[in-house]
Amino acid sequence: MRRTEMLQEIRKMRFEELYVGWQEGRLSQEEAARVLGVCSRTFRRQICRYEEDGMEGLNDRRLTQASHRRAPVDEVMKLTERYRKSYRGWNVKHFYSWYIRDGGKRSYTWVKNTLQQQGEVQKEKKKGVHRRRRERSPLPGMMIHQDGSTHEWVLGKQWDLIVTMDDATNEHYSMFFTDQEGTASSFQGVQDVILKKGLFSSIYTDRGSHYWFTPEEGGRVSKTRLTQFGRAMQQLGIMMIPAYSPEARGRSERMFRTHQDRLTRELALHHITSMEEANRYIRKIYLPAHNREFKQKSPEEGSAFIPWVGAHLENILCEHHERTVTPDNCVSFEGMTLQIPPNKYRCHYVRARIHVHRYMDGSLAIFHGPRKLADYESNGQLKKKKNNKAA
Repeated sequence: MRRTEMLQEIRKMRFEELYVGWQEGRLSQEEAARVLGVCSRTFRRQICRYEEDGMEGLNDRRLTQASHRRAPVDEVMKLTERYRKSYRGWNVKHFYSWYIRDGGKRSYTWVKNTLQQQGEVQKEKKKGVHRRRRERSPLPGMMIHQDGSTHEWVLGKQWDLIVTMDDATNEHYSMFFTDQEGTASSFQGVQDVILKKGLFSSIYTDRGSHYWFTPEEGGRVSKTRLTQFGRAMQQLGIMMIPAYSPEARGRSERMFRTHQDRLTRELALHHITSMEEANRYIRKIYLPAHNREFKQKSPEEGSAFIPWVGAHLENILCEHHERTVTPDNCVSFEGMTLQIPPNKYRCHYVRARIHVHRYMDGSLAIFHGPRKLADYESNGQLKKKKNNKAA
């Protein structure tokens, strides 16, 4: 017997006892109604129903009526069939975001309960007590998180997903796949943020070798011996903050669990198998939808971003390698010989100290001080000369 039916039987027995007391003159109608917790008028109506239909007349008629808000059976079946056919294995929150996107009108609770009642998803277990999370930064742009996740995003293919997000709002400013996380992908994420929002105050990363130099394995990072990424952040005035455990990066770790669950399913749903298609899907569909759902309001009004007003950001967010020009006016770089073409400023640069810049796309350039001397393909081949001005 359901709880509502049991309570109804108890109310009926109590009414019968009070009815007898009223008939025998031991109770007035007002006193009997007060004991039942109803008004005198309701008690009189119950007397009429009891005298006409007996105990059956006391049944709560609402329990036998279908709710006006109950969904039609065909709507329940349509939702269940849709989930079973195209979204099996998706968590309810992810499925619900697509349900609403496609014009669904029901609440999240209704969708969750329906799928649970139909046996499509299991009820969540109660979560244990979590330690207190670190408070978010007060303003957007005060702290940026950057991290990468290696995962089988597409069946049979291991890619790295690079995400750059705001600590204050959880907004993702940059998100893309690459073959391997490294200096170039980190530069790309930072460049996306600066061009979109401006310069930020600090960046929070793990202790990957492209971010930090660590003298002892598992030890403290060096704040003086800089990587290429560290040199670029110092040049831009952005403070770097290292994380010493996965728990310390809890915000980004939770975010990647969400992406590993959702993004893999959406790529499979749209039959996307190439990195180029996947990055296009992230840029145009997945990232805007993710920010709409997960972006939070910052604790304080305002922004810590500073508009980027400089030029040639690409010559900061790139690798810098110092070399000496050989007697044949060439530069040796990673097994390649880069020939410096003649120019009107000097007849040669023999024994001069120059810098080789390697850009995010792998192309190269040689600089002597602020002046660019030449551009090269990633294989060291000299590019066709353009009207280059001082960088």
